[in-house]
Amino acid sequence: MIATVTLNLALDLTYTIPEVVWHAANRVTSVHERAGGKGVNVSSVLHALGHETIVCGFSGGPTGEAIAADLAEAGLEAVLTPIGGHSRRTVAVVDGAAGDATGFWEPGPTIEPDEWHAFLRSYDNVIADAAAVVLAGSLPAGIAVDAYAELCRRAREAGVAAVLDADGDALRAGLAGRPALVKPNRDELARAVGGGDPIAAAEQLRTAGADAVVVSRGAEGLLAVTAEGRWSAAPGESVAGNPTGAGDAAVAALTIGLVERRPWPDRIADAVALSAAAVGAPLAGGFDEALYRRHRDHVAAEVS
Repeated sequence: MIATVTLNLALDLTYTIPEVVWHAANRVTSVHERAGGKGVNVSSVLHALGHETIVCGFSGGPTGEAIAADLAEAGLEAVLTPIGGHSRRTVAVVDGAAGDATGFWEPGPTIEPDEWHAFLRSYDNVIADAAAVVLAGSLPAGIAVDAYAELCRRAREAGVAAVLDADGDALRAGLAGRPALVKPNRDELARAVGGGDPIAAAEQLRTAGADAVVVSRGAEGLLAVTAEGRWSAAPGESVAGNPTGAGDAAVAALTIGLVERRPWPDRIADAVALSAAAVGAPLAGGFDEALYRRHRDHVAAEVS
């Protein structure tokens, strides 16, 4: 089983518009609402691929109730810690003309100390049966910046591989917990180390505690920097659509590869293919199966 942790769970709203005209009224052609947050998107992809997964996080207020109901309807097992505050919403506006999306993320609730301790007790119970745990997304107010480091340490002590997908101080502090893998995008990597060559920057994250680093580079694919070597892979064709969940799909593929101990070139190629297929799906947490198969047949990793 692969557990996912989304400390700032959200109810995702996706608006699709033929062409966004900023500073003007826009008519929305379709609206989708579903439970979201980076870890939820990872679990959705894992579930679609036939892997057992559990969603962990906080849930509060009417939005939290809607998140829990949607997870249940989607067939995703969830262990949610109740809180007094209200869970957040996010809005993604998909611009059909641009083939891209713009996101608006609410900050989320403030987590009280007793709520955090209740979550830790639940987390320890969940990872006792897990092969890996994915720690993804932003930290809500009230939680210490080193929260991911603590969750990584607890996972490592339980013999569970931790995959960290975070940004800024949460990523930098989380490295102290020695995660098995971190997956920043190009901008997050630059913010973590102050810029520079991607390979050298990734090596800095490894020196700071990560066993391996995989950097997502948009249309240029993925770069992996590990103790076993360095590899890169890119999709064979560009894909227009909603890139919001592409990185989460890559994390799902990388975590499967980690659990199944696949060779790194296979992990990277599969993650690139699944990430491209996620762009071709209308909603984050989904992927186009035909596109996934087509890319998987043509993507190959190369030594970097």
